[in-house]
Amino acid sequence: MRRLTVLGSCGAWPEANRACSGYLFEYDGYRVVLDLGFGTLPRLLARCPNGDVDAVVITHEHSDHCVDLNGLLRARHFSEPPVDRTPLLCPPGVLDRVDALEPGVDLIDTFDVIALPCDYRVGPIRLSSLSLPHYVPNAGVRLTAPGVTVAYTGDSGPDPRLADLGRDADLFIVEATLQGEPARPPHLTTATEAGQWAALAGAKRLMLTHFWPGTDRDRSVAQAREKFDGEIIAADEGLVVDLG
Repeated sequence: MRRLTVLGSCGAWPEANRACSGYLFEYDGYRVVLDLGFGTLPRLLARCPNGDVDAVVITHEHSDHCVDLNGLLRARHFSEPPVDRTPLLCPPGVLDRVDALEPGVDLIDTFDVIALPCDYRVGPIRLSSLSLPHYVPNAGVRLTAPGVTVAYTGDSGPDPRLADLGRDADLFIVEATLQGEPARPPHLTTATEAGQWAALAGAKRLMLTHFWPGTDRDRSVAQAREKFDGEIIAADEGLVVDLG
């Protein structure tokens, strides 16, 4: 089974019945979760009881990308029988942000923490990452396994490294918080810019995500289509994308 499931698609805070950023990548029995924002953990647990995944990747320390890591910490720390330690890949600021929620139980007690950006392997999956511009340190992530490449920006302003991150990806997941005028300073991306970078990367499919609550998602897709003529998907909770 090779697929990506959307756990959450909102930026900043979740709309009713939605969640913030989160994705589950599955490849031939291996499972990697990308970000755990508000409301993503119940959706992850519905698919992976006890949060049993092979690696957790958190792109940056903003709460709409990492706060449910605290819930996963609790689920695994208090589990009976005890569960195996899990690799946690994240920029250093994530530890401070999440550990502040849980005095007495630290992430390093349950997870093997690896600092992003880095290169890492999870079975047949190669994870590579690079720094991208945001208000706090943010790591774009690229997952490559035989026959499949998925890339994810986390939150990022427009930057030439986006084309490298998404190069020839089967699915390029791009933050598209904004519509219309670019952000100043350029630490977030518009839907039009997302389409532009997907085109420059030569990606096969583009997934727009991190929608500001209340955003007209059809409009975001239309704006991205001005620059990208491949398939465009608007992230939606529970959406499953077949990766072959």
